[in-house]
Amino acid sequence: MQRFKTVEDYLDGHGDWRPLLERLRTILNGCGVEETVKWGIPCYIHGGKNVASIGAFKDFVSVWFFQGALLRDEKGILVNAQEGKTRAMRQWRFQSVEEVDEPLLRAYVDEAIENQRRGKEIKAQRNKPVEMPDVLANALKDDRNAGARFEALTPGRRREYADYIADAKREETRLKRLEKIMPMILAGHGLNDKYKK
Repeated sequence: MQRFKTVEDYLDGHGDWRPLLERLRTILNGCGVEETVKWGIPCYIHGGKNVASIGAFKDFVSVWFFQGALLRDEKGILVNAQEGKTRAMRQWRFQSVEEVDEPLLRAYVDEAIENQRRGKEIKAQRNKPVEMPDVLANALKDDRNAGARFEALTPGRRREYADYIADAKREETRLKRLEKIMPMILAGHGLNDKYKK
């Protein structure tokens, strides 16, 4: 996945979706938020806290609300794209510029900002036990050095590796991913360290 450094780079990198992304960007920038780039995507913050982001996918463009589960969402528009993983984040999906309901989107953004001002948030679940996929557990058991290095990682880094393997649908993919991560584990690195500043 490409990590973009500026919003313009992101828009240029998603030419097919550019008109829709620009429309959403214009609306968000009119809502009293600050535009920046985080994790390689356009992100909109208020008071130093993440409020929303926009992203292009294969079949749709979405506005992500970082604390979207707290929004009233009386129209039932918001979806949890990662059921079972994401507690707070919700997204509103669009496939065309014509689908954008500007007054309603502004109302959602305003509510998200107000929730942020009031300090309302769903905190990330901490100290959740890491569910180890068998293929990873067996590999770490077979290679004691890798097992020791894995245990020395932070719980979050161990969870990233476990989820990375578990999320693969096919055994072949799990094995390819395992082959990729073993040198990283042995080096004491986290799966996503290269993306972190």
